[in-house]
Amino acid sequence: MNDSILTHPWTRYVALGDSFTEGIGDPEPSSPGGYRGWADRVAEELSHGTDEFKYANLAIRGRLLGQILSEQLEPALALKPDLISISAGGNDLIRPGSDPDALAEQLDAAVAKMAATGATMLLFNGPDIRDTPVLGIVRGRVAIYNEHLRTIAARHDAIIADMWSLRQPAGTQMWDVDRLHFSPLGHHTIAMMVLDALNVKHSLVPLEPTPLPQQKWQAARAEDLVWAREFLFPWVLRRLRHQSSGDGISAKRPTPGPVFGPPVIAEVPGAGD
Repeated sequence: MNDSILTHPWTRYVALGDSFTEGIGDPEPSSPGGYRGWADRVAEELSHGTDEFKYANLAIRGRLLGQILSEQLEPALALKPDLISISAGGNDLIRPGSDPDALAEQLDAAVAKMAATGATMLLFNGPDIRDTPVLGIVRGRVAIYNEHLRTIAARHDAIIADMWSLRQPAGTQMWDVDRLHFSPLGHHTIAMMVLDALNVKHSLVPLEPTPLPQQKWQAARAEDLVWAREFLFPWVLRRLRHQSSGDGISAKRPTPGPVFGPPVIAEVPGAGD
């Protein structure tokens, strides 16, 4: 636990991104949209002892960097947050022919716009996916993009949530059954990392689940076939059809509201500010 400070300065947090920030892999029927995720977990901690704290999550699964910036950036700024997180570019990097240098240029311009508001900015780099099925082939692109992110963060005085250095994601229990998204344990661990990066004292503690028993190779191959049928093949098919898992999905927390309790239905940006 980080005991360096007892409070934090933020009262309005807005999260931008894709399925990672939406919370896919961390199902929670009582949460807006049916998922919890690291951003909700961070907001829950930030809301402790801060009566006026509000939180909005504009992230939608499947979104590319350009879509996140065109659909979420202006609505986010209109909500006048003093803390903004953005994790974007991952869905681009797994597509053939993606250019991490060009992606970084787009993100740099957007971060400059966010920086001009005076809000604290939190940027995510990508995890080390060396041992992750399918995604491991784009590890080099992720590494290049990560170096750009560090430069962007330094240029605009942003905080980096360092996923690459987070060793825990190498464990299978950190990942959802689809092997593309993080599990509840993964989201919990990432929330701890984010709060530490923000230098905020929190009540989260590391979990130490019992390691999975070593499987015989026949059982492991059978699980791989099930995974391929239920997750890999549909994912590839959507890519070929230029479809997204987020088609028809809207943001789960489109307006800032209390972390706990019923979601806010509407808010006029700027009213009461």
